[in-house]
Amino acid sequence: MEVWHILITTAIIAFLLEIFTAGFVAGSVSIGLLFAAIGNYFGAATEWQITLFALGVIISFFLIRPIISTYGYSKNSVLTNHEALLAKNGTVTEEIDALNNTGRVSIDGDNWKAKTRNNTILTIGTTVQVVAIDSIILIVEPLKN
Repeated sequence: MEVWHILITTAIIAFLLEIFTAGFVAGSVSIGLLFAAIGNYFGAATEWQITLFALGVIISFFLIRPIISTYGYSKNSVLTNHEALLAKNGTVTEEIDALNNTGRVSIDGDNWKAKTRNNTILTIGTTVQVVAIDSIILIVEPLKN
């Protein structure tokens, strides 16, 4: 087995590794290995193979990575965790009263502890909107009809 076979095999392994990692580092190394394999195939000296490897890594990382980052990832990502709750509407299931430290809101079938910003009392059945989150407590405001 010749050296360029080993370089191409290593490049394929790096490409496969890139599938499971983020950042395009393994992909850049893979392209650098392909550059070095081409140099080895044509009989370039070891110093030139190292130079081709470095050139391949640098070119792919600084030129291809920004393109992949811009167009390769979805801009319409799904909101999760607390970001998904912001601006959602819910219904008060337990009277929200800061003085008595009570208040719960139901949103999408989940029941959350809630309070208001200005300590207003909201009765059961009031439709509210989440305006902020403080740890695991939702800060809500009544919806204006």
